[in-house]
Amino acid sequence: MLTAANASRRTREICEMAPIIPVLVVHDPAHARPLAEALVAGGLPVLEVTLRTPAALEVIAEMAQVDGGIVGAGTLVTPADVTSSIVAGARFGVSPGATDVLLDAAEQQELPMLPGAASASEAMALLARGYDMLKFFPAEAAGGAPFLKSLSSPLPQISFCPTGGVGPDNALDYLSLPNVICAGGSWVAPGDLVAAQDWEGITALARDAAKLR
Repeated sequence: MLTAANASRRTREICEMAPIIPVLVVHDPAHARPLAEALVAGGLPVLEVTLRTPAALEVIAEMAQVDGGIVGAGTLVTPADVTSSIVAGARFGVSPGATDVLLDAAEQQELPMLPGAASASEAMALLARGYDMLKFFPAEAAGGAPFLKSLSSPLPQISFCPTGGVGPDNALDYLSLPNVICAGGSWVAPGDLVAAQDWEGITALARDAAKLR
């Protein structure tokens, strides 16, 4: 069984690998491997595949075979999501919020989690359980970079990965904060480039994102 503290430590190590974690909604499993290869080649090895499409688990399985990539499953809500993601090959999980039932399942099955919080109380509750690396979601709607900055003084032991409304125009607003390790964003794999199979274009976007800090 994975303790919450060890789970959070592993998740922090993953988050420290690159400033941006691509948040991916992939509909066609045929796109999975070349998309992952393009993002890894651009310097973004940590990939979050959201469980928002029927193909998501197959996409995770394909991406898990890409050298240099670390693939996680996003939008985990139930214990069944945890189990199916692990079977598919996910090495970490991301949730929009957090429940004891979900975290119990992740710890029992040894899946490092990046649980979501959108308030000081939620962040404190997760810290009390042992999680000090959290997802801040939905970032822009929940107060954006100014809100996270306001948490850095009273809760300096908690670090965040903001996701939701983060893009190339405001990513540095978040990444410049002392309590932000990385940010999640979908702009590095836009749907039109994926549909066109423009992997070179995606690698170029990833390369630019990898330079953010």
